[in-house]
Parts: sequence; C-alpha cells; structure tokens
Amino acid sequence: MSSPPDMLLANEPMSSIGENVATEWQPITLTLVEYPKGDLVGKLLAWISLAPLGIGAGFVALILFRRDLHTIVFFLGTLVNECFNILLKHWIKEPRPMSRAQIWTEYGMPSSHSQFMCFFATYVLLFIFIRLHHINNSNSARFERLVRLLVLAICWTAAFLVCFGRIYLLYHTLSQVLIGALVGTVMGALWFLLTHFVLTPYFPMVVLWRVSELFLLRDTTLIPNILWFEYTVTRHEARARSRKLVSMKSQ
Repeated sequence: MSSPPDMLLANEPMSSIGENVATEWQPITLTLVEYPKGDLVGKLLAWISLAPLGIGAGFVALILFRRDLHTIVFFLGTLVNECFNILLKHWIKEPRPMSRAQIWTEYGMPSSHSQFMCFFATYVLLFIFIRLHHINNSNSARFERLVRLLVLAICWTAAFLVCFGRIYLLYHTLSQVLIGALVGTVMGALWFLLTHFVLTPYFPMVVLWRVSELFLLRDTTLIPNILWFEYTVTRHEARARSRKLVSMKSQ
C-alpha cells in the first residue's frame, strides 16, 4: 500500500495537467495565420500575408547597418500608419467576417495588412518617380530603370496578393480591405510629401548633431545611387590600402 508521500507525488502531475487545462491560452495573432487544410492556394496566401513582418525586419536591418536618416523616417512612417490603423479599428469597431477558435481582441475595419502594404508600395512608387528621376541616358541608366520598374512590380504584386489573401482566408471583408488599401495609399503619399518637402531639407543639419555622430547617422539624399557610390569608394580605398601595404613590405 502506497504511503501518503507517494500518493502526493502521484497526484502532483494530475493537478498540474488540470491547471494547464483550466488556463486560458491566448495566441499572438500577429504571426498566427490560418488557412483551410489541404488548400495549397490558401497556404501560399497565408505565407504571403506575412510580408509586412519581413518588410519590418528589413527596415530594422537597414537601420542597424546603414544608419540612413531617410530609411529611419520611412520606418517611422510605417509605425505612424499602424497606430492610425489601430485608432480607426477601435473607433469603427466593425467585426471580422468569421469568428475563429482563437480569441480576437481587434476589429476588422480597416485591414491593417492591406493598409501597411499599400502604404509601403505607394511610398516606394513616389520615391522612385520623384526622388530617383535624375538619371542620364546611358546604358547603365536604362538598366537602372528596368530594375526600378521591377521593384515597383514586386511591391504592388505583393500588395495585391496580401489584400486578396485577407479576403480569401476570411480575415477581412472586401470593404475592410478596400478601405485599408485606400487609407494606406493616402497615408503613404502624405508621409512621402512630408518627408520630401519638409523633413529632408533638415537632414544635413540633423547629421551634425552630437547624438547623430554618436549613432553614426548619415544623410545620403544627394547620392543618386548609393550602392554604386559605396562600391566605388570601397574599391578605391581597398586598392589604396593594398598599395600602401606593398610599399611598407618593400621597405
């Protein structure tokens, strides 16, 4: 016959299981995307709907490794856009088209995914056609035009697929997605105009601040092709250091 201590030990796992069953578990809906089992199109759209998270991670990586003021302001614009979406959702309070097993704490109008993607695509569109319009007629410039058109095609295709996926997966109604896309487009245009005409002229002064020097912030507004500029500067510096090293060894 089991002793009382043994009985307590035997009952301990059962009590832990009972506590876990009684606990109400809340999922993080930011990364949780459901799709109909066996639906390959739904699975693909579910993966594509994670595009805003990938773009956000790209922003963080660019800010950490490039420290460009325009990238930082662009990222701040996406945050402002998301905050505005939250305010609209809690003001309109329109439910989603389908109730799921998970507990949703947010509303559906407007769609935050469609608003984010259209904000991003609109900003990139204006950036390319307004900020990057000063190119010559050389062969390299024609290649750059093709690259920019490809970037635009990818951005707007991704925006369309994300918007379509939110409807296909029953996360939003058509009106919620269309309103989100409209708000995102307007917000993206307004934020670009604010950045281009109001904030950008102050960038040369901002980079001279002590805190900017501390965090190595820089302004690349006047450099039309930053990738080519960094490539040529790095190659020139590497050659100069190589020649200096050879001359030191020969002495």
